[in-house]
Amino acid sequence: MSKVSFDFDSTLTVDVVQNLAKRLVKEGHEVWIVTSRFEFTDSSGNKCNNDDLFEIAFEIGIPFDRIHFCNMDDKYNFLKDKNFLWHLDDDFIELSLIRSETNIFPIWRIKRNDWYNECLDLIRILETKR
Repeated sequence: MSKVSFDFDSTLTVDVVQNLAKRLVKEGHEVWIVTSRFEFTDSSGNKCNNDDLFEIAFEIGIPFDRIHFCNMDDKYNFLKDKNFLWHLDDDFIELSLIRSETNIFPIWRIKRNDWYNECLDLIRILETKR
């Protein structure tokens, strides 16, 4: 099974993306949330409320130990060398860094109609090579 990751805000908050994540969890894939959000307090010391993220993760079936808060650090720093197949995001800059700094397939959800099939096609390709 594949190991994949989703951004949260404006990505996993979208119903069709949640449906894909649920499908992948049900099929036995290792699904992660990798978000730029702060985990406990932001850079000003304000307490962060991530209840919405935890609620959606629970509904999808993503275990809480598969949620990574980047605390506004670039996501590629966490993703590199962890054997993720792809990362789905709405942030073109994050995806560009993932493309240049890792061997993970970056998939852009915005302004592309084929992102859903691209996610599934990459999983199929990997599994036929095994």
